[in-house]
Parts: sequence; C-alpha cells; structure tokens
Amino acid sequence: MVERPRSYTARVGRSAKFTEDDFLDAALSLLAEGGTGAATITKVAERMAAPVGSVYHRFASRDLLLARLWVRTVRRFQHGYLERLTDDDLDVAATGAALHVVRWAREHPAEARVLTLYRQQDLVARWPDELDPELSTLNDAATAAVRRHARRRYGRADAASVRRVSFAIVDVPYAAVRPHLLAGEAPPAMLDAMVVTACRSVLAAGRARR
Repeated sequence: MVERPRSYTARVGRSAKFTEDDFLDAALSLLAEGGTGAATITKVAERMAAPVGSVYHRFASRDLLLARLWVRTVRRFQHGYLERLTDDDLDVAATGAALHVVRWAREHPAEARVLTLYRQQDLVARWPDELDPELSTLNDAATAAVRRHARRRYGRADAASVRRVSFAIVDVPYAAVRPHLLAGEAPPAMLDAMVVTACRSVLAAGRARR
C-alpha cells in the first residue's frame, strides 16, 4: 500500500476558504460600484483575492453567478415582507407589506436592482438542472401569505380576491419602485404615502363589493 503524503490528506480534509455567500457578496459589491457589467468572474476573484478557478468551481458562468445572487436576494427580500403580513391588524399588515417593497428598495439599492435582472420563468428555462429545485418553491410562501390575507380580509380566497390583494401589496409597490431602480436611483420618500393610499383604495373597493 502506498502511503499518501500528509499534505495530501490535509488538502482533502480542508474546508473551502470561501463560501458561496462570499462570492455572491463580492458580486453584489461590484454591481453596486459599477453596474451589472462590473460583476465578472475575474473581478469577483480579484475582489476575493481568490483564484479564478475557485469561482468557476461554484458557478459555471457569470450568468449563473448572477442568477444565484438573484435567488438569494429574493429570499432576503421575502423575509421582511412575509413578516409584515403576519400582523393581526389587516390594514397594518397590508400597508406594511406594500411599504416594505418601497423601503427595502431604498435601503438596499444594489440588491433591489438585482431583482430587475431576471424573471423566474426565464431562469427555470435556462438552468433547469441547476436552479429548478430552488425556483420551483421560491414564491410558495409569498403566494400562500397573499391567499391567507385575502381569506382574512374578504372571508374567501377566490381568484378575484387573491388578485385584488396581490395587486394592492405586490403590483402597486413594485410598479412604483421599478422605474427608479432601472434609472439607478433610490425610490423617493414621497412614494411611501402614494403607495399606502393606492393600496388602501384597492383593498377597500374589494370590501365595498362583497
């Protein structure tokens, strides 16, 4: 039996120096500084003082790296959004969720711009093997939360009620912030009151038609 050098055993058992989040954080910082084009595999490796091969070991391409950054960003955004929808007061829950979209985009401009890079269905089509297990359930919690809110508010979770709630707390705030994100600017503070007014108006109209 050939005895392996001790250095070989040490290399095999040694944990990775950088985590996936480390590389994603580096890509995010590059995006914040220079836009989407700045986050190349080479630049990420330079930012981490890591070999280029170590980045490719985790991400087969720059596009896949950015796609995984998108998935992580969605999860981080959803954490606060879903938390606000649990409030016992329905109006506080709805306006809190809508405002979370605007304020989160203002406080996390680089991550908010990441969310404009892709659509979920496009990522599934492009990387079915790499991303489908994550993407297939990515929005399940948010979808369920919207349905629960519709049932709590209107006493039912039929298609019309769910669509109304989704429009008020998802579509309205996203439509408000998206032009600013695409322009590379923070959503202005004046949007807060406008989004709340629109959200309340849409939801109140649903109650009036019960």
